[in-house]
Amino acid sequence: MGNKSKEDWILDILKVIVLSIVTIITVYPFWNIFIISINDATDAIRGGLYFLPRKLSFSSYLEILTKKTFLSSIKVSVARTVIGTPIAVLVTSMLAYALSRRDLVGRKFWNLLFIFTMYFGGGLVPYYMVLKGIHMLNTFWVFIFPLMMSVYNMILVRSYVESMPESLFEAAKIDGATDLTVFFRLVLPLSKPILMTIGLFVAVNQWNSWFDAYLYTSAQSLKPMQSVLVEILNQYQTGGSVSQQMSNAKSGMTVTPDSIRMAATMVATIPIIMVYPFIQKYFVKGIMLGAVKA
Repeated sequence: MGNKSKEDWILDILKVIVLSIVTIITVYPFWNIFIISINDATDAIRGGLYFLPRKLSFSSYLEILTKKTFLSSIKVSVARTVIGTPIAVLVTSMLAYALSRRDLVGRKFWNLLFIFTMYFGGGLVPYYMVLKGIHMLNTFWVFIFPLMMSVYNMILVRSYVESMPESLFEAAKIDGATDLTVFFRLVLPLSKPILMTIGLFVAVNQWNSWFDAYLYTSAQSLKPMQSVLVEILNQYQTGGSVSQQMSNAKSGMTVTPDSIRMAATMVATIPIIMVYPFIQKYFVKGIMLGAVKA
């Protein structure tokens, strides 16, 4: 501390200032959404809510959480996230390991084939017809199997595996280990950072998905939370002008389109944010090491 020069102190102060500004710019919009969501909806129409709510109210949350379909939709979202994430991580990592092996026959061809699918696809209608042909429409598994593998995630894991010493695999093979043994006993434990990283990607994608439910399911019991929130938002979308909201306030309405929108944002965001601190330590390491040869 005492050996720091004047230039070092100035640089440290500038870093603190810049990082503080970036933090405020990043966090404040989310905080503003939160205080509006817990403020009385009719009072929030006046504006001027910046740091703390003026009149505490949870009416917007009650309006969302007491919907008959909301509890069942939470179960669907949790189920597709809890089931879909480990399956996707396992399938992606197995494929990545196979494509990382130099002794794989046609290795370059298979890698190019998967990369090709990142740029060219058949389109939504052929995709829908395929799902219909394999009888996956209106089933829970339409949320799981089509999202089992992401080429982008596969490339990250493949690059991570390729960065491992080849002598490690050769030693295991000399000791009689099969590819499955190498994968489960060596690759998976050593790839924890990148696996946790792609696990976060998959979990966020599963948790936030609603368009697939809109396209491929019609049963209300299969609608995830995001789909129900979209329906609730659409119900309150009409009459969103300030004058109309003031009129609704005078008539005794306790929620407004804006308050519902803010509360829905918080309900959809907070659960997945709570997961991030547990895997944050793996995130940067996984991305950096997984991108070395990507």
